[in-house]
Amino acid sequence: MKIYTKTGDKGSTSLLGGTRVEKSDARIESYGTIDELNSFVGLVRDCTDHSLIREELLHVQHVLFIIGSHLACEKEELRSKLPYFAETDITLLEKAMDRMNETLEPMKNFILPGGHTTISHCHVARTVCRRAERNIVALYHDIPKDILIITYINRLADYLFVLARYFGKLLNVEEIAWVTKK
Repeated sequence: MKIYTKTGDKGSTSLLGGTRVEKSDARIESYGTIDELNSFVGLVRDCTDHSLIREELLHVQHVLFIIGSHLACEKEELRSKLPYFAETDITLLEKAMDRMNETLEPMKNFILPGGHTTISHCHVARTVCRRAERNIVALYHDIPKDILIITYINRLADYLFVLARYFGKLLNVEEIAWVTKK
């Protein structure tokens, strides 16, 4: 398969199904941000040897690929033939957060991202996830909403936050509380 086609050299690209749109289209921005998020999740996965977390993050990457394909497809008849994910995928994130939270001290303040490269990568992934969420919500002003996608992305951002805190515990890195200057 040839990677370059030259069809996008003038600022447009094709959606799944062949419709041409500008590369600045809200749909392109949405699935492009999901692709960026998937890359950052892969980076976080590469930062750890923790087998369960690696397995969870690999599963997240597969779900993100499915979400990206649905966002890239404007035709319902094509979208209905694409692989999909389920509420159980959201439940997996929730159970993972509960498992990690059981080992963490309750938060008393907002915390600042950082302290270790792995923690920082989690926070970058989390903020890209929130941007993806905003882009998808904006896209859904123009097309029918897929609530499962919005819910998954929202829960994933929460998971990445808890994961950052959990890595802090595993790496014995003290959280940096945000305190206001008076």
